[in-house]
Amino acid sequence: MEVVFPPLTTSNNSLPIFINSKPTARQRGSIIISEIQEIRVCTNRSCRRQGSMQTLETVTALAPPTVAVKSCGCLSRCGNGPNLVALPAGTLVGHCGTRARAAEVLVALCGGAWDSDAADKSLEALALRNKAEIELNNNNNFSQAELFLSQAIELRPIGGIHITYKDRSIARLALGNHSGALEDAAQALALNPLYPEAYICQGDAFLAMSHFDSAQKSYLTALQIDPSIRRSKSFKARIANLEKLTAVPD
Repeated sequence: MEVVFPPLTTSNNSLPIFINSKPTARQRGSIIISEIQEIRVCTNRSCRRQGSMQTLETVTALAPPTVAVKSCGCLSRCGNGPNLVALPAGTLVGHCGTRARAAEVLVALCGGAWDSDAADKSLEALALRNKAEIELNNNNNFSQAELFLSQAIELRPIGGIHITYKDRSIARLALGNHSGALEDAAQALALNPLYPEAYICQGDAFLAMSHFDSAQKSYLTALQIDPSIRRSKSFKARIANLEKLTAVPD
């Protein structure tokens, strides 16, 4: 993959450092890195003071499902913070302390080109998704949430679309659009086949349609992917409801 950040010359050649906000045309394509598998954001004291928690939040929300995002300790470049590193190439990016910068860096690392328009659209989609979550969780305004989420999907952000489809599945199910909820859950799983929350949404849609065997299969798949959800009160309630609906009368 092409890296679009110009390197800062250092005596340590094992980790190229990229700190400029935008490369020149001559510098584009000067470094080739392998497929990004993981991004680690420094949340040590110095980088945290410079805004790395906001960077971590933004990168986590917008990363494609194939890219894991984690916090990490000091990357030994405190003067260039906040810093993040893309693995397995070990590409270190500095001065990543705003949402806009984080989005541009993510687009460049995962998309293979510097595209400020894609970064702007990704941030706009994230803002719409956040608004939709407020409507879903606080206001029970499911039609407005569906609208926000549909607008976010149309923007085609760099990542996080599987979460947006999952959220719209919830909104559509609440609106009684069972087939639409099922389609959105399927879209989320097409993007991220190991997304337990999407399997739960799929199970909820099947349950609402009285497809009990399919609902059970979806719930059990979610449990296999993430056994910790067994302790979730909402998951326990789903299983109890399914067992109640499928119980054989004495």
